[in-house]
Amino acid sequence: MRRACPLAGVENPLVVVPNGVDAINYLAGAGAYSNRQTHPLPRLALLDIKMPLRSGLEVLAWIRSTLKSELPVIVLTSSNQAADIEKAYQEGANAFLVKPGHPEQLVQMMKGIKSFWLAGTTSL
Repeated sequence: MRRACPLAGVENPLVVVPNGVDAINYLAGAGAYSNRQTHPLPRLALLDIKMPLRSGLEVLAWIRSTLKSELPVIVLTSSNQAADIEKAYQEGANAFLVKPGHPEQLVQMMKGIKSFWLAGTTSL
């Protein structure tokens, strides 16, 4: 993602957190992420299902139940299992994308995300 975004022309800042607990803390503005000037709310969340500590689906459920926001959430994961796709949409995902196997395909996917989800926004 760190390479694909610039190659896709995504100029929005990319924030990467190491696990689901940090994702929730970032979105909640808690702990190390409490300064909203340094850590602003994103315009789009990309979640992997298989994050450590809290899964992407748990983070998604937290977003929809706690933030009550219109934050677009894309589940971007290696899983293509029907149960994962169904659960993601049940929890309120806006889109479910399977990570491509080749870096160039990821760049193309990010170009699509940019044109559809990030047009006119300033942060990711």
